Amino acid sequence: MPELPEVETTVNGLRPVLQDQRITLVQARRPDLRRPFPADLGQRLTGAVVTGLGRRAKYGLIDTDRGDTVIFHLGMSGRWRVDPSEVLPHDHLIVETSAHRLALNDPRRFGSLDLVLTESLASYPPFLAMGPEPLGPDFTPRHLLKALDGRIASIKLMLLDQRIVAGLGNIYVCEALHLARIAPMRAAGQISLARVERLVGAIHTVLEAAIEAGGSSLRDYARPDGELGYFSKQWRVYGREGEPCDCGGKVERYTEGGRSTFWCPKCQR
Repeated sequence: MPELPEVETTVNGLRPVLQDQRITLVQARRPDLRRPFPADLGQRLTGAVVTGLGRRAKYGLIDTDRGDTVIFHLGMSGRWRVDPSEVLPHDHLIVETSAHRLALNDPRRFGSLDLVLTESLASYPPFLAMGPEPLGPDFTPRHLLKALDGRIASIKLMLLDQRIVAGLGNIYVCEALHLARIAPMRAAGQISLARVERLVGAIHTVLEAAIEAGGSSLRDYARPDGELGYFSKQWRVYGREGEPCDCGGKVERYTEGGRSTFWCPKCQR
């Protein structure tokens, strides 16, 4: 599933194509993805000018001059295709400007696209209880230490909790915990301030490197230009069960919360 770096990469790829452009056509080629498309999507977007693009957690945001914001989630397999030479069977939404055509492609249809008033964005249900952005100014060691205080659940599960910090997913939590040398099954409330400071720094480092690399290529994910992200070449532990760790140990895997966790017992304590 595309995680924060993949969505950030997608938004960065859409920005030069959509910013300040007037939308001339909106065509839904099916009625829904995971949820129905807004019934008035075409009416509200056709003729609107895109005024900005951004991201909240794993959601992409497209603002217009009509006071509306498109909120898209890529689900398991979604991606935007820019100027496709042909329309494919899984291109479920077509958006055109005078200069470009974009196709929202989603073979599994686990993604979503909503349209809300920009002024009501904070009230969008998935955003209501979200924690701070991991690359934003509010995600500090003190914030994380307070959020983890007294929690007996594992630090891995706590970092995946969107109420603690928004947008982190399985790949990048595994990678950040390894970089910070913290065992993923350690009780979250038992982690000291010094280690939390190290963890916050590791989260920043891993996410920034992943964005720079264009994300990780998993299953059907690709950037809007069709290129694959190459951060998977830099994975320290994720997907590397049985392979050597840089410390001389061996990467292991276990399952928790329905997800595979990759870690090194030698250097993660």
